[in-house]
Amino acid sequence: MVRLLKIGIVYIVCMLGPAFAFSQTIKGFVTDSLGKTIAYAGVNLKSAGNVIIAYTTTNDKGLYALSIPADADKKSLMVEVSCIGYKKMAQPITDFTSSHNFKLSASVSQLKTVVIKDDRPRLRAHGDTLDYRVADFSAPQDRVIGDVLKKMPGIDVAKDGKISYNGKSISGLYIGGDNLLDDKYNIATNTIPNGVVEKVQVMENHQPVKMLKDKVVSDDVALNLTIKKDAKLQLVGQETLGAGLPDKYYADINAMMFKDKYKGINYIKANNTNYDLSGDLISHNIGNYMQRVDNDKPGTLLSLGTAGDPDLPRNRYLFNKAGIINLNNLVNVKPGVQLKVNASYLRDDQKQIYRRFSEYYLPNDTVRYTELQNNRRRPDLLHAQIGININKDKYYLNNNFITDYSRNTGYSALNTNGVPVNQLFRDNLTNISNEFNYMNTFKSNNIIEVFSYINRSREPENRIIEPNLNPEIFNNGVAYKQITQTVDIPTWFTNNYLSYRIPGNSFTQSYKAGFAIQSQTLFSNLNLTQLNNSTNLLGDSAVNNLDWQRKKFYAEAGFDVPGNKLKLNVTLPVSYQQTDYSDGSYSLKKHLDRLYFNPRAMLKYQTGVENFVSLGYSFRNDIGTIQDVYRGYIYTNYRTLYANNADLIERKTQAANLGFSYRKAITLFFFGANLSYSHQNANSIASSLITNNIQQRVVLPFDNNIDSWSGSVNTSKYIFPLRTTLSARASIQTTRYNQIFNGIILPYNTISNNVGIGADTKVSSKVNFSYKANYGQTTSKSPAITSSSKFQQLTQQGSVNYNPLSNLFFAVSADHYFTHQQQANDLEYVFADASLRYKFTKIKADIELSAQNLFNTTSYSALYLSANTFTQSSYNIPGRFLLAKVTFNL
Repeated sequence: MVRLLKIGIVYIVCMLGPAFAFSQTIKGFVTDSLGKTIAYAGVNLKSAGNVIIAYTTTNDKGLYALSIPADADKKSLMVEVSCIGYKKMAQPITDFTSSHNFKLSASVSQLKTVVIKDDRPRLRAHGDTLDYRVADFSAPQDRVIGDVLKKMPGIDVAKDGKISYNGKSISGLYIGGDNLLDDKYNIATNTIPNGVVEKVQVMENHQPVKMLKDKVVSDDVALNLTIKKDAKLQLVGQETLGAGLPDKYYADINAMMFKDKYKGINYIKANNTNYDLSGDLISHNIGNYMQRVDNDKPGTLLSLGTAGDPDLPRNRYLFNKAGIINLNNLVNVKPGVQLKVNASYLRDDQKQIYRRFSEYYLPNDTVRYTELQNNRRRPDLLHAQIGININKDKYYLNNNFITDYSRNTGYSALNTNGVPVNQLFRDNLTNISNEFNYMNTFKSNNIIEVFSYINRSREPENRIIEPNLNPEIFNNGVAYKQITQTVDIPTWFTNNYLSYRIPGNSFTQSYKAGFAIQSQTLFSNLNLTQLNNSTNLLGDSAVNNLDWQRKKFYAEAGFDVPGNKLKLNVTLPVSYQQTDYSDGSYSLKKHLDRLYFNPRAMLKYQTGVENFVSLGYSFRNDIGTIQDVYRGYIYTNYRTLYANNADLIERKTQAANLGFSYRKAITLFFFGANLSYSHQNANSIASSLITNNIQQRVVLPFDNNIDSWSGSVNTSKYIFPLRTTLSARASIQTTRYNQIFNGIILPYNTISNNVGIGADTKVSSKVNFSYKANYGQTTSKSPAITSSSKFQQLTQQGSVNYNPLSNLFFAVSADHYFTHQQQANDLEYVFADASLRYKFTKIKADIELSAQNLFNTTSYSALYLSANTFTQSSYNIPGRFLLAKVTFNL
């Protein structure tokens, strides 16, 4: 019995031995260096070879327990503990009965950098602002920001530098949020290096006055260039010197700074390489500005009667020797307070040689002119402007003092219909103005505004023609030495008003009252110098001494609904005008009283997040100027005598426009369409008497109507797979009006059609390609003349940029012009340019070799068609030349 009991015990022990062996455990606590328990730490039991044979985690009290497998080699076991934020620890197992505790020390682990690459261009829309990232559209060949703007979908840059967004001209260009240049933004687009601009921002419904934001409706579109942070901290500039053959020179030395407190663009340029420096000084919105201040300044009356400029880029036809100093500086004295100074001086010497053939189609006759001119023009232009601007949420003050002085001297060696004559023209303009604008907010949140504008201008003109042009007209057939025409219209003008605005929850009421005064005198004399050097007036009808004064008193009510979805502006102005003019030489004394109501309205409705419909209407009464009522003849150019024989011109104009704008920023798609109509009724019409020698014009008191329709569409889209910006546009305009030639009333309908396409693509990281084509057709019809006149023109422009190395750049471009018309043979021209540039990275310098007009085209013909007038002009243009330039970058 005892023996059986021993055998049973041995059997049970043998059976339970493996179970007891596997249930052997390793226990312990895991804490941090401060003694706090660490929950959910990973605990691994490893055998020889670093193989994990058991795994667990600590509980919420930091305790762990690991069971040791029965078949584990107990001589090489190790416990390892790890937890995010702590250093990993391990202990060998030498004692299976004691606890194995761990105290982990903290560890900072840095995650590896993950770079996500996406080179697809993107636009960011936030509110009324759209952001273009410059790097998405720029290429290594782009030198200035203007080169990049031309490639951005939705943005169009015209030949003169004027910028439009989705078919609408911009009101201005800001730099880092500051208005340094007003509307002379060619200075920025032609000067600021591409690499310093981070983003181009389009600001729709832009309201520059902070206290009027969300109170007064604005449909302006403005651009803002945001500057990279590193570019804000240093002086930026490019210094370029160049020389070439034959006898070419080029210099461009500039310095720029774009800090938050100070911004400046200052440069000196000089060249005789056909680059037009006056293009930097274009005021793209000068017409809107003069309309806003209501100043109808007199224009230049006399001219050399030149053919004007051909329809080519100016660098294709300009003969020049030009230099400019341009200084533009802005200081943010403190937040919301700016002081700005802009000054420039331009001196140029331009030459022009052309031949012109003109035809005037009449019911029973055709009058023809043939002329050859060799012209020289020497303009000196001085501009200075100083302004202070305080723009805060409750207070606004702006004062701009502007002065302009220009001295133009023109020379012309002329042969008209086989008769040689010489002309000398001097035109000096002095213009001084000051604009003051003040707004303040009362405790009631209502706004008062005071505005005052004053202007003084004078432009004496003098033109001499010699010898002996048309003696049968001017001197009873007797030969004479020269004829001299002088004109001057000294002018004073002021406009002042007081305005009161009442902002409400849903709309703003505005009430305005003011007055404007214009005072002028028109002096003119047309004198003959006989062969014996004696001087006499051409006659009693060749002198003017006309006094003029206009007073205007006006009141205006305005209502603005600045909603998010619906924006509406309605303006209801009433004006009372008194006009007095007199000239004792013609027993002329007139007084005119008029009461006018000129309503206008603008509506914009947001049909979607990124699209809207706009509608506008205006009715305007216009009355003529001093240049419409002088009785004495003025010899405006060598073939035109002009006078007036009617009362003051009065016009009534109704205009309406409808527009649709659509964009989809995420796909970089833009579309715009506009339709407009205007009807003008005037109480007078110009009558022309045309012969083969001279044209005489007078204004006659007959009703005259002008009707004009115009429509346009434009679109642009970035094609992601092709890395290409595609653009297209189309427009049509038709105008109906009447003219009187040789006593016959001729009604005319002129129709202009235009279609254009463009593509700008990145073929690869090394190759860029651009192409533009434009087709235009102009037709002029009259029921009084059996045949109609028509001409068609196709213009193509293409360029290829190739950079085989990161610091080597090659570019080639070509322009093609084709013209077809009924009256003459087809015209076709091709121009080509090429350049090679090498960049020295270490010394921040470039060297460039360029060739312009590779095919050495030295003449160009252009056609113009208007009503019954057809003109063909042929110009001498600069031939091929080579230029080498060295550029140092600051």
